[in-house]
Amino acid sequence: MSVSGRVAHLAFDPGIKPAAGGLPGLDVLKDVVSSINLFGIVAVVGALAVSLGVWAWGHHSGGHQAESTGKKGALVSAGAALGLGAANGVVEFFSNLGTQVN
Repeated sequence: MSVSGRVAHLAFDPGIKPAAGGLPGLDVLKDVVSSINLFGIVAVVGALAVSLGVWAWGHHSGGHQAESTGKKGALVSAGAALGLGAANGVVEFFSNLGTQVN
């Protein structure tokens, strides 16, 4: 096979597939990422509590700007919680989808 034929073959099928346990420290990396995800969830709970408090305070004091800011904060916190909770599923979905590309 000529050099250009080999390069063309590599461009279509490099032969690389994810392999569990291929690197040392993979378990440690998984623990670190899981801890970061947990930290993010805890931070979102705090942000949601503060946002709901600002929303309630703004509503009862007639502060429309504070009420609006509290609403935005609550929605952003809810979206962040959704993203953090769904992170594994989203990555797994697109990883599986990517394996079907030929």
